[in-house]
Amino acid sequence: MIKEVSIQIGPDKESNSQFISQKILEALKSSGIKCSMNEIKGTVQLKKSVDARHKNIKLVLRYKVFINEEPKDDSALPEWKKADGSKTVLVIGSGPAGLFGALKLLENGIKPVIIERGKDTSSRKHDIAKISTQHLVDSNSNYCFGEGGAGTFSDGKLYTRSNKRGNIHQILSIFVHFGADSKILTDAHPHIGTDRLPKIINNMREFIISMGGEFHFETLCTDFITDSKDGTKKIIGINTLCHGESKQIEADAVLLATGHSANDIYLSLAKTDSRCLEAKTFAVGVRVEHPRSLIDAIQYHGEIQENLGAAEYRVVSQQNERGVYSFCMCPGGFVVPSATGPEEIVVNGMSCAKRNNKWSNAAIVVETKPEDIPSNFTEEAIKLGSKDLAGLLWRQWLEHETFKNGQNQAAPAQRLTDFLEDKQSETLPQTSYTPGVVSSNLNDWMPKQITERLKGAFKDFNKSMKGFICDDAVLIASETRTSTPVRILRDKETFECTVIKNLFPAGEGSGYSGGIVSSAMDGVNACASISKMI
Repeated sequence: MIKEVSIQIGPDKESNSQFISQKILEALKSSGIKCSMNEIKGTVQLKKSVDARHKNIKLVLRYKVFINEEPKDDSALPEWKKADGSKTVLVIGSGPAGLFGALKLLENGIKPVIIERGKDTSSRKHDIAKISTQHLVDSNSNYCFGEGGAGTFSDGKLYTRSNKRGNIHQILSIFVHFGADSKILTDAHPHIGTDRLPKIINNMREFIISMGGEFHFETLCTDFITDSKDGTKKIIGINTLCHGESKQIEADAVLLATGHSANDIYLSLAKTDSRCLEAKTFAVGVRVEHPRSLIDAIQYHGEIQENLGAAEYRVVSQQNERGVYSFCMCPGGFVVPSATGPEEIVVNGMSCAKRNNKWSNAAIVVETKPEDIPSNFTEEAIKLGSKDLAGLLWRQWLEHETFKNGQNQAAPAQRLTDFLEDKQSETLPQTSYTPGVVSSNLNDWMPKQITERLKGAFKDFNKSMKGFICDDAVLIASETRTSTPVRILRDKETFECTVIKNLFPAGEGSGYSGGIVSSAMDGVNACASISKMI
């Protein structure tokens, strides 16, 4: 018999295996199953979470218990096959959708050729460092573009609610196979840490190459090559640019996994066939940063909980028919510069594996619908080939406005208390944002549809998290890359673009997923379909 049970224990009991075994027996008895310790042949921890709703903080542990039955391993890895080269799929982008898609292709012996506009992780580190030290942004090698995608140097959060998209446990198991800590298999909010993820990505790349795949770094997809001889527009390859040299690459299919920041890809698609694009809801706002000790004190009710690590939070509010919510919360983390072009400022958050920095931050963003975009951006989008690009242009405008109100990559910032009082901060607290911050009244230049909703939401958050509004809390602008404002239309079953055949959009750039795990599953699902169709 196999039975799943949940137990609650104090944080100090987590390493006491005898105590946990007794609690499991009690939980089994409460569910009507009487057995002895000898009858339990094994237990597998499925999940661990922290219940900090009350002062008496508890760990909630869920186990699969094998009673008079030998434990079974249900986390078996896929069987990968060496590609023979008879079939080739271009994978544009080496983020989670691209990498896990490539691994899925290898299950069927299909050769993945990965085209990545950015650099490998080792070279990418140097370009990322230059953003903070020299305020220089390489348009193709930064926090968003390069080997591993946007998540590689911004935390590696693995939490997802997309339980119906695919096998989450197998995605996590593959990460563990390539070097991630096995605790990601059980943590309620697993993360790898930006200090560990690059090595895992490198291991995945080396394996894919060993199985017959190819990687082409610093290679930009500039256009799509299509064939319409039979009346149906079909992609047969792409044009690329690498170190000034143009090249055409043909393939049996194309997995488009370029991420949420590849504006040029949407422009190319608009020129290829604008019918494949659709405007979608996205969110923009700011990063709010607090001293970690303050967030810990709020969440742990003033108690010191060193064995629980930095505290997390999740907040949400409704303001004037739009959601305002926390996104990508980074306990014990850093605010990082995530611009992908000149004269723009974009901020994001990340944490190292230990999450032991002295600040905690989160994006606080406002739901933004297509109808919220001013009409002048729609008019400009039509000139570029598709009205559905309006949100993309508005996002870009806001990032440029942020740059104008900062100083190079030093971001405009304001104390939370001053933001609520609509006054510029005379001084700013020390922050984790290494390019620096510049005092700016965000109310003067950010759209009112954003600032007014943020004000109402912060007051709501302070009701559930007493002390959230304080002089030490600082807002750093602007957080704009929570998701793409554009969706690439695709068939629900085959994942193939509804307008352009042989094109399979996947990951965050497709507009159908968000985050590492959901994007990885999206790439897997798309490539499972490709494997059947080519």
